[in-house]
Amino acid sequence: MAFRLNDLLHFGEDEIGNVKIRFCKVARQDEGGQDDTSPRRTAYEEFLTNPEKVNNEWLLWRTTQNPFSEGEIAICFIPLDNGATDRWLITTIKRITAVRPEGQEPGIAYEAEELDGFEALFGRVIVKYHKSFQSSYVRLNTIEDEIEVCEILPERYTESEFPGYDRVRLSYKQLSHILERGIGNWIGALENQKAVYLITDKKTGKLYVGSATGDNGMLLQRWKNYVDNGTGGNVDFEKLKKEKGFDYIKENFQYSILEIFNGTTDSKKIVEREHWWMETLMTREFGYNNN
Repeated sequence: MAFRLNDLLHFGEDEIGNVKIRFCKVARQDEGGQDDTSPRRTAYEEFLTNPEKVNNEWLLWRTTQNPFSEGEIAICFIPLDNGATDRWLITTIKRITAVRPEGQEPGIAYEAEELDGFEALFGRVIVKYHKSFQSSYVRLNTIEDEIEVCEILPERYTESEFPGYDRVRLSYKQLSHILERGIGNWIGALENQKAVYLITDKKTGKLYVGSATGDNGMLLQRWKNYVDNGTGGNVDFEKLKKEKGFDYIKENFQYSILEIFNGTTDSKKIVEREHWWMETLMTREFGYNNN
């Protein structure tokens, strides 16, 4: 006998009619910072690097449609396996607490809060459902018998497949998780490459450009240094850590790659590119570079 989704969620008859699923697959051109020239990211790609963006911006975005009402419950589904196997990951369940007035520009249209008691399921429940309709929204009670729970992961979903160097954008917590677990494809991708990388303080917008060469252990070792102590030896980071604490770094720092080089590239070239990015982004004047 199949185990259905509501066998797990236990929404009663008086509530299930107010539960809607949003199937988040590919960003619209006007959604989530997309424009006509931007590549359209999939929810799967976004979730790997920025799950909170999926759970807030993607789930709660409104264009011409107004799918949610105050008091309704929104469940976010994202497709796994590039949508080829009808498997979906549940990333969050939220109650809509307020609705932005209509007639404004497209954007995040709702305020919402995660439902108590469901947190342990987020990013762990995989369901099977064949979506045959075009709309991104549907009421749970109209398809509840068709959604089968096929797996509950022992911990939150992480994908071992490295997304590509131009797709790396990790929070401190995500980077720490990857390194602590030793996720294979990530480790292999980072340990043999030299790079120019970017650290962003999302709280202030200040940037830091750094380089990883054979002299400092390639990109993997360089980023391990940041995970270990939060600073990697950077003077301004040390000052920030002393003033605001290590938790500030853990909550606000983001790591991405500007350029990648193979292990045989002369380190002088990488340092030259590092300085070019510093000048371009003006990280000496307005960021954390003091070199």
